[in-house]
Amino acid sequence: MTKRQIQHTLKLQELNLFADIKYLRQPRTRAMAKNFHSNSQLPSDISTPIGRTAKPGSEFYSIFCEQEVLGIIHALEVRREIPLKYSYKGRGAKIWDNFYLKYIIPKWYRTSSVEIDLLKKNFEYINGNIQNCKKVNIIDVGSGNSYPVKNFISRLNQLSKINQYIALDISAELLSLSRKNFKKWFPLIDFDSYTIDIENSCLPKKLLKNQANPQNNDIANIILHLGVTIGNHQNRSQVLQNFRDSMRKNDFLVFTNETGSNSKWDGSVRGGCKYHAEEIYGWIKNKIGIKSEDCELVRKYDLETDSIVANMKLHHNYTINFSGMGINKNIELFKGEEITIWRHHKYEIPELLQEIERAGLQLVHYSIDKYSSRIMVICEVARN
Repeated sequence: MTKRQIQHTLKLQELNLFADIKYLRQPRTRAMAKNFHSNSQLPSDISTPIGRTAKPGSEFYSIFCEQEVLGIIHALEVRREIPLKYSYKGRGAKIWDNFYLKYIIPKWYRTSSVEIDLLKKNFEYINGNIQNCKKVNIIDVGSGNSYPVKNFISRLNQLSKINQYIALDISAELLSLSRKNFKKWFPLIDFDSYTIDIENSCLPKKLLKNQANPQNNDIANIILHLGVTIGNHQNRSQVLQNFRDSMRKNDFLVFTNETGSNSKWDGSVRGGCKYHAEEIYGWIKNKIGIKSEDCELVRKYDLETDSIVANMKLHHNYTINFSGMGINKNIELFKGEEITIWRHHKYEIPELLQEIERAGLQLVHYSIDKYSSRIMVICEVARN
């Protein structure tokens, strides 16, 4: 090889090396990086995979206020979750009511309801420990259709103990249903209602202002949080803290939840994890705009949150385009990613006691149902 040929060869190698460096310095998308690690054989022409776009329609923006839309966007972006609480709004209220009436309310072939039975079992304790107050306000947080409290309020009403029933829920549609049911059952009992997200706020200031009146010192609040709802919250500790900050000396907080170890879940899908999660899955696909053939419903134990979850698993890359109410935000989701749409955390007793105490509450009584699967907890403000 001549000197000139050698120089020409070296020049070509230098140009190729420069081209390789320039190529490697080009920005890569997350999807390209993911494909590079997940595939052993790469095509000669690497490009960003073609994705699909979902765009929530006008009905979505009519159901949720701006703050709630931003909350959904944040949860999707940070936790890959659409919080369960939002599924009770709009048609979601009817989904919940149908689920309750079909699978929970007592029927001729199912003569009892765990929630109703636990309230009945604990009635004497609750009534017996509010004797220093002449009357009670029943503050039903997450009231739903109000069926679980019907018999409980009936018994208190027979004793002339009811001052007022106050329904609180994130869903205006469920509050409307609650009012309709309650006024049919108890037309003479004062009914009031407020929309509230108990994860993000205490009880309404208007309600607390009324209770701060010295003339109301002989009226205690019984705050109910039934339907094993405490286990559905993403931030249970904050919910308990919000309850604590809303309570006075004579008030009781009464809530229910499932007991046991989440990690020992046997994979059997039943109850809310089956029927309610299925309906929510269909509702979310429709409202967000994700095609049925592009995803599947997956139920499993989630180690990170120590909860049983129902997730929407994507079969394709997706961009969810939120463009309403002055919001313009794209959420990029990738094939194989999962969005949590339903969650439930069971409590073991030591853990439950710790969470109650950290919130500034004090356990005064609890009982477990006949199947040893659910617990009703009664708390008061901790005494310093």
